[in-house]
Amino acid sequence: MSHPNFESQLDAYLDGELAAVDARELEAHVAQCRECMEFRDRRLALRAAIKARVPTFQASDVLRQRVRAPMRKPSMFGSRPWRSLAIAASLAVVALGTWQLAARRSAGEALAGDVFTSHVRSLMPGGGHLTDVLSSDQHTVKPWFNGKLDYSPPVYDFAGRGYPLLGGRLDYVGGRSVAALVYGRRQHVINVVLWPSARGGDLGPTTQTRQGYHLLHWNTPAYAYWVVSDLGLTELREFSRLLQQADSAAP
Repeated sequence: MSHPNFESQLDAYLDGELAAVDARELEAHVAQCRECMEFRDRRLALRAAIKARVPTFQASDVLRQRVRAPMRKPSMFGSRPWRSLAIAASLAVVALGTWQLAARRSAGEALAGDVFTSHVRSLMPGGGHLTDVLSSDQHTVKPWFNGKLDYSPPVYDFAGRGYPLLGGRLDYVGGRSVAALVYGRRQHVINVVLWPSARGGDLGPTTQTRQGYHLLHWNTPAYAYWVVSDLGLTELREFSRLLQQADSAAP
């Protein structure tokens, strides 16, 4: 078996769709060819990763019954093949929409995990990286980001309300460089991670708790916001409202 034939037949083999004779030939080739064995292992790992990150959804029994109900009713026009095609198309549209929503939600959960990891990493003693620019002056922190990102994050100071600005840093979340603004509340640290909103907004849990840390998330027309801290949830929500009010009042 040649390498091109192996690559073209591998997916069919992994799906159990390859003829028995061809499957045995492919297995014998893999046993003798280290390059193809590694290629097979990479393909298996890729398929496993896709299966783990994008869940499979099926139409519910209620939906299936609702779609099939018209088929059970007698019709004066008799059976029409096109009705089956229309039903199949409807099911396909529903399944596609469900899959797309599930994929976006899965991506939102992954973003929440990245934000949580970013916060914990910034607090690590010794190797922590809380701020790149240490300042309580918003007019110092905001211009520091110029030229470092493809956007200019809004920066506010709420020291008068008990949430002073401590500084900011560059971080890496969701596969891109992002701005992280750091605020304080007594002995607690609040990280605000933000980046330009995707069209339709970034899906993700609006409120989540991981290992004692609270995460709040919302979208504005301009930015996706994630706020994370071990501060009490009531105070963290108060801080988030201050941030939303300042953002909506900004020119």
